[in-house]
Amino acid sequence: MINERNQRRGEGLTSPTTITTTEETRLLMEYMDRANILHISQHNKKRGKLLTLRKFFKSKRNQQVEVYFTIGTESHYKEGKVSTVGRDFVMITNLKERVWIPYSVIESANIVYGIPTYSNTHQHYLYDNNLRTKLLRNFGDTVAKRDNLKQQFFEETLQTNLNTWKDTWVHVWFDEDAKKLGKIIGSDEKLTITLMGRKEEIEFSEIRYMETIRLLSLVTYGFKHYNKNRRTAT
Repeated sequence: MINERNQRRGEGLTSPTTITTTEETRLLMEYMDRANILHISQHNKKRGKLLTLRKFFKSKRNQQVEVYFTIGTESHYKEGKVSTVGRDFVMITNLKERVWIPYSVIESANIVYGIPTYSNTHQHYLYDNNLRTKLLRNFGDTVAKRDNLKQQFFEETLQTNLNTWKDTWVHVWFDEDAKKLGKIIGSDEKLTITLMGRKEEIEFSEIRYMETIRLLSLVTYGFKHYNKNRRTAT
């Protein structure tokens, strides 16, 4: 009876990938993945660091982490929940802001001390009953229609991710803590932001850190800018 039930449940789906049990296969794949990263790190530290950071952030998706990074000669620290793990950046969020940090500036990342690392219901995507079959038989169309699945199966670049955040107000940091403020209006070959009718184009390779701006901060900035122009005119 059990065998018949398993056969009916597995009808139309692909056959097992190995002769071992699923848990043994999973453990073997994780071991091979870590061994590959270690081997790459020994021969190419930059590439190995990038792969290690991606692996770490993916394992902590929707969990609290702390990130230490460098802009120019200044060290910085940011804490928040891992929201998006991209090919060349990580996005983390907290109660005040959403931030984008390229892997190239990250010195280290860790779990936050005192906060448990257990899984919770928000950490797993809730699949509908037919999703597994849809992914097996029509993967491209199924993933293309859902943003959550795009993040699950594809590693976005900073460029493609920012395309989904048009009309968002951000601060963009460069080397030596220089920064620009503006609203995102495009993210094609360059990041394009605008402020008071003036457009700025920024090379993605120049971006060291980005964060969203709260409305109060934006009003304060406009007030200071107005006073500065008024003093200059007088």
